[in-house]
Order: sequence, then structure tokens, then C-alpha cells
Amino acid sequence: MASVPDVEECKHHAASLVASLELADETGLVNANEALSISLVAPTSSGVKPVATFHPKFTYPIFGDDEKIFGYKDLKISLRFRANDMRPHLKTSYGKKLKPSPGVDEPTDVAAVLEEGRHLPKVAFVKGSDFENSSKQLGDNWKPPGTLHTTINGTDDQFEIWRGSLADPAVKQLNGRVQILVPLFIEGGSYIGQNPESESPELDLSDADRWTVFFLYKTQKSAEDPEKTSYVFVGYSTVYRFYYFQRPTPPASPRDDWELPKGDFDLAELPCKTRLSQFVILPPFQGLGNGHRLYKTMFDYYHEHPQTHEFTVENPNESFDDLRDICDLAFLRTVPEFKALHLDTAVSIPDFGVIPALIVGGDALEEIRQKAKIAPRQFARVLEMYLMSQLPASVRPSLDLDSIVPAPTKADRHQERVWQLIVKQRLYRHNKDALSQVEPSERIEKLRETLTGVELEYARVLAAHDRAMEHSKAQPQLQSNGKRKLGETESDAPSKKARVEDA
Repeated sequence: MASVPDVEECKHHAASLVASLELADETGLVNANEALSISLVAPTSSGVKPVATFHPKFTYPIFGDDEKIFGYKDLKISLRFRANDMRPHLKTSYGKKLKPSPGVDEPTDVAAVLEEGRHLPKVAFVKGSDFENSSKQLGDNWKPPGTLHTTINGTDDQFEIWRGSLADPAVKQLNGRVQILVPLFIEGGSYIGQNPESESPELDLSDADRWTVFFLYKTQKSAEDPEKTSYVFVGYSTVYRFYYFQRPTPPASPRDDWELPKGDFDLAELPCKTRLSQFVILPPFQGLGNGHRLYKTMFDYYHEHPQTHEFTVENPNESFDDLRDICDLAFLRTVPEFKALHLDTAVSIPDFGVIPALIVGGDALEEIRQKAKIAPRQFARVLEMYLMSQLPASVRPSLDLDSIVPAPTKADRHQERVWQLIVKQRLYRHNKDALSQVEPSERIEKLRETLTGVELEYARVLAAHDRAMEHSKAQPQLQSNGKRKLGETESDAPSKKARVEDA
């Protein structure tokens, strides 16, 4: 028979429990986004010096949906990255730590969460003195892994973009150091090789040779030795190569004497669809054109890459959509066949029946798209933006409510209707299943509402595009060595469960 505790013992236990709960309610739960401070530090012969400090956007993939850390008062988590090779170092401190009574949760072990979840490599958990001593030895005797892909001479700064395969151990190491930036700055972002349906932190990198990583660095002459170059990590992006199936035309006839090729066969020579998977520009370097630099460099490379038949983006968010739209529109405006496209203002639109072709030169759209290597949905959107920019000012959607525009003529209204029909056709095709389940009157209203949203979105992007083009006119050139409406999707290829972020 179990013994029964006396009254005093029960009072003491209750008081301890209440005290613990009060601490948890008042000071025991810490906002993880505020507690975690991320820093870039530059290595020098005397140690490290600060470059920039910032906080994450998200911590729920690491510390839970509520983004809270339990059991501390005045908790500070310092995650330092060496600005060149991005070697991390973790340090935690706090004003008070909860001493729980039996039955109360233990305080969160921050280091254990980050280490056991494989969010950081083991080198991040060494002593601070080891981190600083190694920084003294490293100095500026370091080059990024991979191959120098592009040098960019900015107005005030210089940049380099390095490219390498994830199968390269040095590239793999750097990717392993910076991968924590993905869930910290990309909502829903995950690591390369991570199985979202598994709780195991193990990563499957058996397809590493299909991944290419682009690292963007800001460069400058070393303060200690002008003959050397110091590197500051700005951001990076990863792309994955899928096999691109092409249906034979006409179908090939089988031959009795056909045999498999002998010897080694380079899979990199196969036709592919290249998908941008992760895209991160660190907060201190956002809003300065760095996202544009990195994306344009990657797009230009794969546009000239013979094996790539289509360059796509995985699950872009709104800010990246804007970046991509601006860059893609700027590129397509350099393509003569695309620039020749315009609305057919002479077309007669029937009240019923089949709608005729609405774009002069529209029979060459697919050929232009394939030449540009842009995904079908993205190409259609950018084309709509371009055609909208050609509308007369009297009917062209604008965010400037104070601007004075002329009264629209009948011809202006007709041109506007032609453009709107082009957009409505695409919206209906992409959402045919959902729209077919509602009454025709409601279907028309939903398309009208969505069209209004598209008009405002395009007006915003076109204004940003014009500003970017004005800014880019003063920028030196490269030296080579953004939410969807009505459930639109871009691609049917398997997801690699990673996303993109930039601002």
C-alpha cells in the first residue's frame, strides 16, 4: 500500500509548483526570434571583428510552432558566422534559468536542439577561444569553393559568384554550414536531402551530383595585406537538375541490332529541367540589388546551358516572385521576337462562340518560350505584363490614384477588353476544375475579382521594373569567367522541399 504524504509536504510541493509556473508565465518563455542573434564576423590576425548582426524571420522549424524557448530569463543565443568560410559558433547566456520541481518540464537545451537536429555542424559547438584562434590563423588566406563563375563590379563594391557541385566536399561543407539560413529566412524551407515525412535528422545526399550551388560574395582588398582579397558572404542559391523527357517526333522505330552504349556515360550531358530550389540573401545585403545580381547570373548561365531546356523556380514566395518577374521581363524585352508581340486591336470579339487569336504574332509564342527556356505559366504572366504596359494610359491599370489620365476612347476600351480576355483565358485554364463547380454567374464574378487583383499586381511589378531599369543604367556590367491567385501552380516535377527568399 502506498504511503500518503502529510499536509505540510503537499503544501511545500504545491508552493514549488506554483513558483515554477509563475516563472514560466512571466519569464520562463522566451521569444526565440528575439533571443537568437546572428552575426557575421571577419577573421583578422588579432581575432574577429563584427561585420553585421541581424535576427531570423522564423524559428518554428527548430523551436516549435509557437517560436518559444522555455525555462530562461534574459536568454541570449549568439550564432556567429565567420564572414568568409561561414564557419559557425554558438554561444548561449541567460540571466536566470528555471529550476523545475518534479513534473515540470526541464528548460530547453538550446545547444542540444541545434546539434541533435543537425541544424549546425559539430564545429559550431566548440569553445569560443577555439573559434577565435582558428580565425587568427585563417585570416585572408581563403578562397570560396568551386569555380569563380562571375565577377561583378558595382558602383561602390565588388562581388564574386562562385559555382560548384554539391558532390564537391568543399562545397558540401560550406552548404552544411549555411543551410540553417533556409528555415530561418524561408517560410516552409527545408534542407537538401531532408525527408519532410520523417522525424529523423539524417539527410539523404545520394543525388548530390544533381545539385549545383551558387555562392555570392562581396569582396574587397584585405586591410592587412592589399595583395589579398577578403570575402564577405552575401547569399547563396541552389539548383537541382531533373531529367527532361522529350517525346520523340516522329516515334523512333526499334532496331534489332540496337545496344546500350558501352563505357561511362556522363549523366550531365542528358537534357534536363533546371529548378532553382533555395535562394537566400542575408538581411544586411537585401534591398541593394544583390538578389537581382545572383538571379540574373544564374538565369543567364542556364539560358546558355545546352542541356537545360527549361529554367524553373520551386514554390517562390511573393518577394521572390517580384524579383523573378522583373528580371524575366527585362530579359524578354531583349528578345526581338518577344518585343514584336502586341495586341490585335483589329480583332472582332464575338458575344458567343470561339474567341479568335488576340495577339499579333501569337502563333510563335511557344517557340519564343522554348527559346527563352522559361516555364509556361511564368512566360504567360510576363507576357501579360508586357502587353499591359502597351495599353493606352487612359485604360492602363496604375497604382497612382492621383495621376491625371485622358478619357478613354472607344478604341482604348476595345484594346483593354482584348488584354483582359487574354488574362481571363489563362486564369480559367489554370482553375478550370474549381470554376466548373460553381454557377456561371458566380464563375464570371470570381474571374472578374481575380482579374482586378492581377491588374494591381502587374501595375506594382511594372513600376518596380521601371525603377530597376533606371537604376541598372548606372550600374557596371558583369565580367564573366515573388502569391498566386486561384491556386495557380507552375510545374509538375517532383518537389525537392525547399524554397526561396530575397528582398
